[in-house]
Amino acid sequence: MRLLPRLLIILFVIFAPLPAFAVNPDEMLSDPALEARARTLSAELRCMVCQNQSIDDSNADLAKDLRLLVRERITDGDSDDEVLNYIVSRYGEFVLLKPRFSVRTLLLWGAPVLLILAGGIALIVFARKRAGKPTGSKLTEDEKARLAELLEK
Repeated sequence: MRLLPRLLIILFVIFAPLPAFAVNPDEMLSDPALEARARTLSAELRCMVCQNQSIDDSNADLAKDLRLLVRERITDGDSDDEVLNYIVSRYGEFVLLKPRFSVRTLLLWGAPVLLILAGGIALIVFARKRAGKPTGSKLTEDEKARLAELLEK
């Protein structure tokens, strides 16, 4: 009898963190292949309301509209790139969770590399400047005499 509550708790802990997809059954396409394409594309698009979720995970009204738009474009025969290009033309590059590499996003993609290089150069310059400087204070006359005495022995 005591095993069943423990088992239920374990199952709850295992399955609780799984994401709850926001796609409603009335939004789904009847063709499994088209629905799989729609899910893949939805996972690449950012919810403009939540901004840190894909439209597949978001319950916002705008995310639902975008999911329906993706499915509509797919059923009209658009390719995946055409669907993404259509949505990007309407909402901008920001709608993509992983922005494309282009001249406009060059700084976005290059900034981490530039920051790491700048940090490395700064560390090298700092270390070289510090290496040439003496540490501690100069010896007093008494300390110099004592050192000379110890070295002579």
